Amino acid sequence: MNSLSPAAIADAAQRIAPYINTTPLLRSRLLNSWLGHDFLFKAEGFQKVGAFKTRGAVNALLTLKEQRALPDRIVAFSSGNHAQAVAYAAQLVGVEAMVVMPCEASLVKRRATIAYGAQVMVTGSRGEAEARAADLCEQGAYLLHPFDNDWVIAGQGTACYEVLRDGLQPDAVFASCGGGGWLSGTYLATQLLSPGTSIYGVEPQRANDAVKSCRAGRVIQLTEAPDTIADGARTLSVSARTLRYLRRLSNIYEVDEPDIVYWTQWLNHLLKTPVEPTSALAMAGAFDWARSQHTPQQVLVLLSGGNIAPETQRRIWAEDCLATTPERKAAQPTGVPVSTAPQA
Repeated sequence: MNSLSPAAIADAAQRIAPYINTTPLLRSRLLNSWLGHDFLFKAEGFQKVGAFKTRGAVNALLTLKEQRALPDRIVAFSSGNHAQAVAYAAQLVGVEAMVVMPCEASLVKRRATIAYGAQVMVTGSRGEAEARAADLCEQGAYLLHPFDNDWVIAGQGTACYEVLRDGLQPDAVFASCGGGGWLSGTYLATQLLSPGTSIYGVEPQRANDAVKSCRAGRVIQLTEAPDTIADGARTLSVSARTLRYLRRLSNIYEVDEPDIVYWTQWLNHLLKTPVEPTSALAMAGAFDWARSQHTPQQVLVLLSGGNIAPETQRRIWAEDCLATTPERKAAQPTGVPVSTAPQA
């Protein structure tokens, strides 16, 4: 398995540009005044289908089309955003798509996937969804994996690339970690345009397979989908492909559920745009990191998407977190320690 060249990110950006949105970079002057750092937010909720996943799916299928190797049928497994992205990308190139979704996936995301033209099969668990997708591949379908695919990784890295190609060179970049594809592409984008920038991953404490895998130096798989409100991080494991990049990151942070909810509420409030819990993971890690910095830093926070199901909205707003401002939170004692990702 060869590593991707950082130049693959630039190639992907050029390839997918006509079919995706260039998403905005947002700031909150109030947040920055409270915390004493310059936080920038790449808002992928403004992307096609409302999430960064579109970038990887579109790049993969356009690459296959360029190579005259486009299959007749695509299959994927997903709890939501990748499902919609695959449906959109398949419709774009004119092939059929079947997406296998676990029953825990939100009805809203399931219906959106169907609206983009894909067939949907619902299974009992995420593990069963992955197994059923593998069965369909044996019957001749092409598996478009959500992260264990070089073309997907390259496409997902274009979110960070869009920021860096405009000349920004932040001190640190933070992104959520599910299967590790987005972080892998982000690492490559910074190697191409801003190699001095530190890259950090963030995952829920309840879904810390990436941390465990980095510590062990091999892929550690969870036995069942973790119970975290960050549904985009409910993957059972990273892959050997993405683990190689994750082990090159500066660190991986673990975040508890109250902090995920806290930052979901505050980012929705401060940025005035939908921010899903998986996006808030990145800010929760960035906040913990920024508290330990003794000089003002510029921090790029990659927000994965803005698709929030009604049932998730109810969980997010069950308690009011806005009574405690980030300024007051920063003055509180430090909470969860970080988990260091060993270097490759």
